[in-house]
Amino acid sequence: MKARGAVLSRRSAHTARVTDWKTLKVGERVEVVKYAHVIAAGRVEEVSGSGNVVWLEHSGPGVTEEGKELFMKSDGVTLRRA
Repeated sequence: MKARGAVLSRRSAHTARVTDWKTLKVGERVEVVKYAHVIAAGRVEEVSGSGNVVWLEHSGPGVTEEGKELFMKSDGVTLRRA
């Protein structure tokens, strides 16, 4: 049986905030968080060279007909791995 602390630390590491968006890989699942609420979730389609912009492929409100949505760090959103 694993220690409770080890399980919790692994869980928090998995859902930790992604500070450097350039480390994201295409196809990786992420959640977009703003004001402590998940506003979108999906797979990374593309990350800008600067690491300040990410395109997600998902379904939901605000999504283009191609199923993609753009998120920018300057909009105050954070990403976490899902």
